[in-house]
Amino acid sequence: MRLLESLENLLESAGYSVRTFASAKALLDGGLSEIDCLITDIGMPVIDGFELLDLAKKARPDLPVFLITGRHEIGDQKRANAKDISGFFRKPFDGPTLLAALGDALRVTVGDDDDGAR
Repeated sequence: MRLLESLENLLESAGYSVRTFASAKALLDGGLSEIDCLITDIGMPVIDGFELLDLAKKARPDLPVFLITGRHEIGDQKRANAKDISGFFRKPFDGPTLLAALGDALRVTVGDDDDGAR
């Protein structure tokens, strides 16, 4: 929960609107249509981050997805098999680096005609 709150604060301080979900199932139940980017931990129970990545990419192939892990061995093991990720970060991660990667991914997805809204 602390990581989720810290990540939310980081993104909001950079001007992004943030929606958090208690679980991957809650996110999927709410739908992905209004989500511009997905940042998920790979170590979630029931539906882990890799499964969520697969489900999200089936529904929205263009959706930028970032994976975060604190369990380095799992990340290293599965990272090689993960296609279609916009970024992979290990906890603790560098906030400015994540923001830069997020900005790059959203520019590619939305286009360079940014009207300033996030």
